[in-house]
Amino acid sequence: MKLTKDGLNDRQSWAKAGIGLPAYDSAQLAQRTKESPIWVHFGIGNIFRIFLGGIADRLISDGALDKGITCVEAFDFDVVDKIYAPYDNLTLAVTLHEDGRTDQRVLGSLAEAVKARPDDTAAWGRLKEIFSVPGLQMVSFTITEKGYALRGADGDYLSYVKADMDGGPGSAAGAMGVVTAMLYARFQAGRYPLALVSMDNVSQNGKKLRESVMETAKVWAGKGLVDQGFLDYVGDESVVSFPWTMIDKITPRPSEAVAKALSEAGVEDMDIVVTSKQTYIAPFVNAEGPGYLVVEDSFPNGRPPLERAGVYMASRETVNKSERMKVTVCLNPIHTALCTYACMLGYELFADGMGDPDLRELARQVGYVEGLPMVEDPRILSPKAFLDELMAVRFPNPCLGDTSARIAVDISQMVGIRFGVNIKAYVSRYGSAERLTAIPLAIAGWIRYLLAVDDEGRPFELSPDPMLPELREQLAGVEFGRPESLTDQLRPILSNTNVFGSDLYAAGIGEKIENMVRQELAGPGAVRAALKRALYPV
Repeated sequence: MKLTKDGLNDRQSWAKAGIGLPAYDSAQLAQRTKESPIWVHFGIGNIFRIFLGGIADRLISDGALDKGITCVEAFDFDVVDKIYAPYDNLTLAVTLHEDGRTDQRVLGSLAEAVKARPDDTAAWGRLKEIFSVPGLQMVSFTITEKGYALRGADGDYLSYVKADMDGGPGSAAGAMGVVTAMLYARFQAGRYPLALVSMDNVSQNGKKLRESVMETAKVWAGKGLVDQGFLDYVGDESVVSFPWTMIDKITPRPSEAVAKALSEAGVEDMDIVVTSKQTYIAPFVNAEGPGYLVVEDSFPNGRPPLERAGVYMASRETVNKSERMKVTVCLNPIHTALCTYACMLGYELFADGMGDPDLRELARQVGYVEGLPMVEDPRILSPKAFLDELMAVRFPNPCLGDTSARIAVDISQMVGIRFGVNIKAYVSRYGSAERLTAIPLAIAGWIRYLLAVDDEGRPFELSPDPMLPELREQLAGVEFGRPESLTDQLRPILSNTNVFGSDLYAAGIGEKIENMVRQELAGPGAVRAALKRALYPV
């Protein structure tokens, strides 16, 4: 069996393998979508393909939608060349249940894949054509936190952002530059309305997206690179809206076990690909069953009936509370807190780390003890029930195969949201965050992890992070087995408001984190000992 449109014609073989196929003609769907796109998505990796692609697939199957999603990649063009094009934009979605069962289904909802490359005349022209269609309703994003960033930790524009700011809409290459350039094409075509919908784990993600687009537009207008009227167009949220969202579906890297099982079932060419940008991707996507998406219902040009596929359509206030519940309390902080310790303690899989009593206690304290008291109930989802499901079912799922190393990617871009928001909440309520223990312990674990030495003194490979060179340089002189080697190296890191959202010394926990890191440096077994000392005080 081949995962291509022609390959799907052998429906009997797919059925015998237990793999569901689209109930619609994906080729006809693709043609309708190309002629009149309504939904564009940037960042076409794993979570997009199985979750948002799955939502569209359900709507199409139920007759609630007659167009698919136009997929745009602005970062890793290998994804289009190696995963989309060879498989006719089809995706094999594999759901991994905690009891070991799997469900497999081919999704045909991804209609077209386009590279956002200004140096590719045909691709760039097609993208402008898509954005000029009056009926285009929404542009969604899963480009990770760093995709929205314009500045580095030093406050200056990132090098590629500066190039975009200087070059204008005709040569934009970064995600925010490309999006703003396409909005300018839409403005020129007829000032048509549109919703730009961030679906990333970024606190107040719609606000962040809007700020980055507006800043880019203002710089271009100031340099005479766009019409002044463009600022009014982008700035009017009744015309160009930026809905806030909360998204949640744990989607690990492709599993070798899943690839093997699919191949044994007769599906050809299921090899996992690692692109030149270090994207781990395959013709299939494996993920957990549970998934949550809450979206602010603000769409100036209409929208697909997302609620018919289980999406919660809500007010901005409700979305904000849901996002805060997930990103700063229940899920992401626990992921970030445990992944670095799991790496240092030798647990490859996050689920195995959750089986460690000390790490499970750290998770409990980050979530239940220090998190829940600071979160407002969004009503549509109970924070405690959400956290209970994570702790009892989702985090310990051994079949998910999610690695601690994957979760540890880009932590510097996340700690300000995943821990910083709660730290600020404690300062606001109590005047200081000094009563916190688990969150400072999580931050200390991240600092200790950056030395790339495990709890037995063995070296290991750090996960990618744009700030690694800078952070490693700041930690120069800090040595495993020599706690005294840590003097004042952490002050530039822990006081960096661009990283944590506030000065952690001013918040009352800078020295506490320093002391925890010193304890974890003492020698073999020191990380474990420091965990026990902090989590189980005498």
